[in-house]
Amino acid sequence: MIDFKKFATYSKPGPRYTSYPTAIEFNENYTLDSYLQDLKADSNPLSLYVHLPFCRSACYFCGCNVIYTSKEENKTLYLEYLKKELALLKKVMDTQKPVYQLHFGGGTPTFFDANELEMLIFLLKETFPNFAKDAEIACEIDPRFFSVHQMQTLKNGGFNRLSFGIQDFDANVQQAIHRIQPFSLVQDSINLARNFGIHSINFDLIYGLPFQNLQTFKNTLELALKLNPDRFAIFNYAHVPWLKKTMRKIDETTLPTPDEKLKILEFSIQFLQNKGYKMIGMDHFAKPDDELFKSIQKGQLRRNFQGYSTKGGTQTIGIGLTSIGEGSNYYAQNFKTLPEYQNAIDKGILPFHKGIKLSADDILRKTIIMQLMSNFKLDFRTIEAQFKINFMKYFADALEALKPLEYAGLIHINKDGIIVSQTGALLIRNITMPFDAYLKRLGANQKIFSKTI
Repeated sequence: MIDFKKFATYSKPGPRYTSYPTAIEFNENYTLDSYLQDLKADSNPLSLYVHLPFCRSACYFCGCNVIYTSKEENKTLYLEYLKKELALLKKVMDTQKPVYQLHFGGGTPTFFDANELEMLIFLLKETFPNFAKDAEIACEIDPRFFSVHQMQTLKNGGFNRLSFGIQDFDANVQQAIHRIQPFSLVQDSINLARNFGIHSINFDLIYGLPFQNLQTFKNTLELALKLNPDRFAIFNYAHVPWLKKTMRKIDETTLPTPDEKLKILEFSIQFLQNKGYKMIGMDHFAKPDDELFKSIQKGQLRRNFQGYSTKGGTQTIGIGLTSIGEGSNYYAQNFKTLPEYQNAIDKGILPFHKGIKLSADDILRKTIIMQLMSNFKLDFRTIEAQFKINFMKYFADALEALKPLEYAGLIHINKDGIIVSQTGALLIRNITMPFDAYLKRLGANQKIFSKTI
């Protein structure tokens, strides 16, 4: 049973741990030459992430790296540069390795029309020809920009999972976040996907948005259930107006109180579990027959920049503006501005901007943090055998810092490992933070991370 009364005292800024070290540690000391060596040396199968950054207008809640445009020529030009970037990748790495995963993120991937999407899919498969038969091929969908021609193109390209940005069905909330999409529009989009045989559909919902309360979110969940998605991702809105200018358009007095947010979260968990969904990670829910749930049952769930994934042990290649790649011992990020991105490619070099080479200690801590974030348990002996350490001695300070969380019943620690309770799973960011060596040197008052609750 989840004890929500314990939550209030644990709200503090902390990383979401889609990577370790986190992206704020990426730096230019990790050079293009080093990246090229690591890119080529990694023997793992591939996961491809393609960033399609354009949106027609701003959604005020959004924390993604986007470019607002209504000009078709901007998309055409971007595709030309993606083509050049893929040609450069083909020269510097083994693109014949099997591809286990492909993800189109944004921005708004479906802001690109069917012909543009078809061209991109062709270029990707020409560059990376060896897609696994069971590859997970996914695209983020904005229901406001989704046609039968786009769906046909995605289906022809092998896409088998779609993630729909819903956020909230309430008209007042949609008005406040500048994203109007009536239930009927979303329903038509879901029916379209189902008619084309898409058997894995995810809904993204956000709690903590302006004008939300328990009753309005209940209504949103009930409407969402009518569309029968296979997965839910229910995110806590991270209000960081000092980082994202569009968030300054949100009237902070309209945001729900922390107490109201906890009521929404508590109801959402109970409601979805009563409807047959299983809780996955700190913010995902899936039907029992979904691959996401099967992965956590096997202890094989993985976390990356796209959230939770069933495909672990891959080398992620970030393609496009601001994309992040991940190897066994590095992270690498492309330039964040179009002029810099295009300038690098015009010079015939990858648009790599910065990254980090992981030390042995980084890899050790990353393994621990990702195990806890994904599977909510940690086996000390497995870590000791893999890294040749004495866990209790190496992490004496972290284990000491975890004692208050153990006393509160959020975790159980014994000589064999750590087991996270059901309540602790929702506070997993707090539980993993003591293993983060970089947090200690960050000032407590720095506005870097969103709050954990």
